[in-house]
Amino acid sequence: MSLLVRDIANELLVAERNKHAIAQLTQQYTELNVTDAYLIQLEVVKKKLSEGRTIIGKKVGLTSLAMQHMLGVDEPDYGHLLDDMQVPDGGTVKVSEMLSPKIEAEIGFILGEDLKGPNVTFLDVLMATEYIVPTLEIIDSRIEDWKISLIDTVADNGSSAKVVVGTNKSKIDGLDLRSVGMVLYNNSEMVSTGSGAAALGHPAQAIAWLANKLHEFDITLKAGELILPGALSAAVSLKEGDHFSAHFGSLGSVSVTFV
Repeated sequence: MSLLVRDIANELLVAERNKHAIAQLTQQYTELNVTDAYLIQLEVVKKKLSEGRTIIGKKVGLTSLAMQHMLGVDEPDYGHLLDDMQVPDGGTVKVSEMLSPKIEAEIGFILGEDLKGPNVTFLDVLMATEYIVPTLEIIDSRIEDWKISLIDTVADNGSSAKVVVGTNKSKIDGLDLRSVGMVLYNNSEMVSTGSGAAALGHPAQAIAWLANKLHEFDITLKAGELILPGALSAAVSLKEGDHFSAHFGSLGSVSVTFV
């Protein structure tokens, strides 16, 4: 691992802990490529694991055209979910713990079997899934003003911050996840809608992409992990006093309050 990778990983860790955004990485270090960015992310995760954190899952980001257009990228990314990122359904989150947070609704997958690339299909994902849950992902960027390229967000753990996991567990037998609808409310006002098809055409397709991408780094999606396949609509900004709830029809709902 290069000294540059270690230095940038440390820079991101300090930015997260001090709640102080840093300049766009790809402007500071023009030689960075996507592989470097994933190595930086893995180094950050390694440091957090050494401090006692545990991995509870993975996330795919930028799977919807809305999010790709919002951030000016043209392919997905991924990040790690750690135990200190999980928030219970109906819980509270301090806005002051983050820099410039946004929220998005997703269909979370809990795996019953391991998935390892390189040839994972969306049918493999469906067969390996134990159940699905409604989730809210709170994203944040340690990069100033969300001025990010794909390389920047990958290095920054997929711009992840928190995940709120709903309590309703649904089996996927007989469900067409492409047509599952989502309505996101903030303080009882509808702010966004979407459907499962927003995530690469099918949420399981996004997870198959992830399993195959992780093969490049010899990483397996493990049984019991929570896998987020990507937002069903563009992310929404948030502030203190907001109460968000996402409703997924028969799959149930999930909510969080910001203080």
